[in-house]
Amino acid sequence: ADLIAATQRLVAEGGPEAATVRAIAERAGVTAGLIRHYFQSKDELTRAAYRALMDGMTSKGAEALEGVGASPEERLAAFVAASLCPPVLDGGAVVLWAGYMHKLRGDAELLAVHEGAYTAYRDILERLIAALPRDTASDRLRGEAIACNAVIDGLW
Repeated sequence: ADLIAATQRLVAEGGPEAATVRAIAERAGVTAGLIRHYFQSKDELTRAAYRALMDGMTSKGAEALEGVGASPEERLAAFVAASLCPPVLDGGAVVLWAGYMHKLRGDAELLAVHEGAYTAYRDILERLIAALPRDTASDRLRGEAIACNAVIDGLW
């Protein structure tokens, strides 16, 4: 956890290039060799840090559902609101997220992490939308979840 947190802080401060093995080790207060004990490469650690960021954002939305009543409208609204409020949407999270975005094109494994996180988030949206009291074809739900996610991304 300390290695992931150190990686995230360095990426937020100076982009992915700032998160060198030496800088991560120094920030986490460990040796570079200890990093290699937990992660086979810096890229693996970078992907783990990005996964932790994305999973954390999704889990904040899911946690918001715990304090909401049974109304499908309230549940969807709470999930969307949690996606647009701190700690999910704050300066640090946005800078950190943006620091990873340009790396996605050049790292197929990081892109796979991104796609997995997006799918998990979209699936929650789809379930919340499916629970709304209305008539809709089940084959439209995925498109509606994608559209809702696009609106959220646009507000980001």
